[in-house]
Amino acid sequence: MLTIDSLDAGYGDLQVLYDIELSVDDGEYVTIVGPNGAGKSTVMKSVFGLTSYMGGSITFNGAEISGLRPDEIITHGVGYVPQNDNVFPSLSVRENLEMGAYILDEVPEDALELIFDRFPILEERQDQKAGSMSGGQQQMVAMGRALMLEPDLLLLDEPSAGLAPDLVDDMFDRVDLINETGTAILMVEQNAKEALRRCDRGYVLVQGRNRYEDDGDALLADEQVRRDFLGG
Repeated sequence: MLTIDSLDAGYGDLQVLYDIELSVDDGEYVTIVGPNGAGKSTVMKSVFGLTSYMGGSITFNGAEISGLRPDEIITHGVGYVPQNDNVFPSLSVRENLEMGAYILDEVPEDALELIFDRFPILEERQDQKAGSMSGGQQQMVAMGRALMLEPDLLLLDEPSAGLAPDLVDDMFDRVDLINETGTAILMVEQNAKEALRRCDRGYVLVQGRNRYEDDGDALLADEQVRRDFLGG
């Protein structure tokens, strides 16, 4: 579904990624882990057209999307949930979700109902301002908005960041459910051990370059990976 080949990218003249190779198959769950500053989020932003493209290629379902704008990329079937500032705080929950379908002539009510089925609390609080909700609830709003167009691939950047410890497992369960219903996942995650336990495959990035790639369980069992990147 997604193929990143020899990607060089960054911000302005600053290159962050060097010769990145990465793929996500139809319905697959893939996680990117690595130390701070490794370029993990830059990979996600590059797929969604938010960085300076410097070389290589990004193809999605056979179409070249390198260099396209985000509003063009979403029409190909890619959704994106950034780590920070990922809701419109002054808008209601329902208005935030409706913004996820802004490229359509009208809001797809069936998609909205599906979001409410996945996140029942959003239906209960659909008239509440998103900015007044807890961090975990805001993350649900952001994920729900990205799912309004029923994307083939959902990009999640650090979905557990800032969540209370008792909410982290719930967030991972929700990501699992989204994947189990057919949406492919590409996720950057600080909770590397839990992410690798749940995903199909993982990539370890270091200083903007590929270091390891394998099944999630295999990376967890690799002594070098555990020692260098997972805290033993």
